[in-house]
Amino acid sequence: MTVRAEADGACVVACSGEFDQDTIGLLQATCERETTRAKPLVLDVKNVTFADSSFLNTLIRLRNTRSLSLAGPLPDQLHRLLDMTGTLALFEMCEDGEETG
Repeated sequence: MTVRAEADGACVVACSGEFDQDTIGLLQATCERETTRAKPLVLDVKNVTFADSSFLNTLIRLRNTRSLSLAGPLPDQLHRLLDMTGTLALFEMCEDGEETG
C-alpha cells in the first residue's frame, strides 16, 4: 500500500494484492493512521487481486466515517463482490481521475 496527498486535500491510498481476514488489518491501520485529517479519502483499488467480506466491511466502515471514493477501474472480482452484495451503488467511483458517481 502507498499513501499520497493530492493538491485538493484528498488522501489517496493505493491498494494492491489480496485482502481477506488475515490481511485487512494493514489497510485498516493505514487508513486510520494516514487519513485522520484528510477528507476525502480515495482508495485506488485497480490493483486489488482478491477481496472478501472483510474488505467489503472495511469499505463500508470507511464510507460511514468520511467521504470515500473508489478509484478504478474496478477489478472484475471486486466488481462482482460489490454487485452481488448490493453495495456497488454505495460507493462513489472515479476512473482515470474523473468521478462517475
